[in-house]
Amino acid sequence: MPVLRKRRLWAGVAMAAVALSFAGTGQASAADTNNAKNAGFESGLTNWTCTAGSGTTVSSPVHSGASALKGTPAGQDNAQCTQSVAVKPNSTYTLSAWVQGGYSYLGVTGTGTTDVSTWTPDTSSWKQLSTTFTTGASTTSVSVYTHGWYGQAAYYADDISVYGPDGGGGGDPAPTVPAAPTGVSVSSTTSSSVSLAWSTVSGATGYNVYRNGTKITAVTGTSATVTGLAASTSYSFQVTATNSAGESGKSATVTGTTTATGGNGGGSLPKHAVTGYWQNFNNGATVQKLSAVSSQYDIIAVAFADATTTPGAVSFTLDSAGLGGYTVDQFKADIAAKHAAGKKVVISIGGQNGTISVSDSASAANFANSVYSLMQTYGFDGVDIDLENGINATYMTQALRSLSSKAGSSLIITMAPQTIDMQSTSNAYFQTALNIKDILTVVNMQYYNSGTMLGCDGKVYGQGSVDFITALACIQLQGGLAPSQVGLGLPASTSAAGSGYVSPSIVNNALDCLTAGTNCGTFKPSKTYPDLRGAMTWSTNWDAAAGSSWSNSVGAHVHALP
Repeated sequence: MPVLRKRRLWAGVAMAAVALSFAGTGQASAADTNNAKNAGFESGLTNWTCTAGSGTTVSSPVHSGASALKGTPAGQDNAQCTQSVAVKPNSTYTLSAWVQGGYSYLGVTGTGTTDVSTWTPDTSSWKQLSTTFTTGASTTSVSVYTHGWYGQAAYYADDISVYGPDGGGGGDPAPTVPAAPTGVSVSSTTSSSVSLAWSTVSGATGYNVYRNGTKITAVTGTSATVTGLAASTSYSFQVTATNSAGESGKSATVTGTTTATGGNGGGSLPKHAVTGYWQNFNNGATVQKLSAVSSQYDIIAVAFADATTTPGAVSFTLDSAGLGGYTVDQFKADIAAKHAAGKKVVISIGGQNGTISVSDSASAANFANSVYSLMQTYGFDGVDIDLENGINATYMTQALRSLSSKAGSSLIITMAPQTIDMQSTSNAYFQTALNIKDILTVVNMQYYNSGTMLGCDGKVYGQGSVDFITALACIQLQGGLAPSQVGLGLPASTSAAGSGYVSPSIVNNALDCLTAGTNCGTFKPSKTYPDLRGAMTWSTNWDAAAGSSWSNSVGAHVHALP
C-alpha cells in the first residue's frame, strides 16, 4: 500500500531498431554448434568476465542444470558479463539466452558487420531472448554479453547459445537425454484442478506432464497445475524431462483426486464487499485497535507480515508499543469479535518493505506452512498478496494452492497489485490471479501512486478520474477475472497516498459506471458488471483520521449496490 511504499520507477527504455543483413554463407547446417563455453554456468564464471564483481553463480533459480548467472547492478554499473567466442567469417549465428528477474539485455559486439542486442523488462519466470548476427569477412571472434539496468533488480541468465558454424574455439559438450523426474507429488487439489511438483532434473530445459498416459501440457519449471477436471475424480499423472537431445522416460505415477465442491474462494462474504487495510504501526494516522475499525469494512487486511530468515516464510508480531499497549490477547479477541459480526480478517504479505520471495518449491512450501500457522494462531481467515517488488507466478500459485489445500474452501485470498502489474495477462501478478481463479476472492488493484496507463480501449488515461478507474478495471474484467473478483482500490485521504486520491463521489461514480452504466466519464464499458465485488482503501487508519468520510460514503454505496 502507499506511504509505506517506494514505487518502482517505470522509466521508458528506448532502443533503436536493428536491421539484420543475412548475406553470405550463413545457412544452418548439420555441423552447426553452440560456440559458447560454459554456456550454462555449470563451471562457475569460467570463460566469463563480469564488471565490478557484479556476477556470481547461483543454484536457484536455474533454467537447466545446477547453476545460473546472477548479475546485480549497483550504482553506475549495469552488471555486464562478457565472453569472447570464436566464430567463422561470413557466417550467420543465432544468439540466445534464457533470462529472469530484473531488466535483462543480451548482445554481441565485434561482429565486423552490424552489432545487435535484445532485451526484456523484468520477468518473474524464465524467458528466452534471441537475435541473429552475421560476421564480417575477417571476423574470427566476437564478444557476447549480458547485462541488467542501472538501479534495477538483479537479473539471472542461463543456457546462453551462439549457434552456428563451428568457430574452432570449442564449446560445451552436446547435451544428453535427461533422467526421468523424481519426487513427483500432488501439492494441492480443488474441485477442478490438481497441482503437481517435482525435483529439478540436471540438464533438463523443460518438462512434459501426462494425465492418464496422454501428454496435456509442457512447462519449464518444476510444477504445474492441471485444470478442467471433474469434481470427486481420481487421475493418474506422470512427468518427463526434456532438452534438445530428447525426452526422458516417464516418472513414477502419482494419483490426484479432485475435491467434491469448488468455486470462488471467500467463504460467506456479501455480494458486494469493502476491504480496508489496518496498520500494525503508527505513521501519523489514527492508531486503532481492530475493534475500532468501522463496520463498513467486510474484509480487514492486517498490514503486514514480516519476512524471516527462512526463504518464503513469514511471521507476524503485533506492534503493542506503537499501538498504545494493544496486547496479543486483545488482538485475538477482536478478530473473534469481527468474525461474530460477519467480517473477515486476513494477514497481508508485502508492502514497500516486503522482502518475501517465493521463487522455488521449497520457499512456496515455507510460505504456505507459515501463513497457515498464522491463521491457526491468530484466527486470520486468509492472506492478502501485496508484493510490490516482484512476484513469481509459478511458485506463488503453488504456494497459494498448497495453502488452500490446508485451509479449505473458506480461505480468503485477496491481492493488491499496482496498475502496471495488471496491464496485461502476461504480467506475473495477472497470471497468478488467473492461475488461482477458482480459489481467488478479489483483486483490489491500487488506482493511485501510478503514472499514466493504458485502458482496455488502448487509450492512455491519467490517474485521478472516473475514466482512469473504469478503463483500467475493464482490462481485468475482459482479461478473465470474474466481476466478483474485481475491486477498486483507492486511498482514504490525501495523506494516505503520494498521488491519485479522488473524492468518495468519484469512487462511487466509477462503481456505478461499471455495475450499471451510469455516471461514467468519457469512457463507457461495452457491458455492465452488476456483480462487481466492491472497493478497497488504504487504510482504515487514514479513513478514521479523516472522520471516516471514505467508509461512510463508499462503504454505504457499495453495500447499496443491487
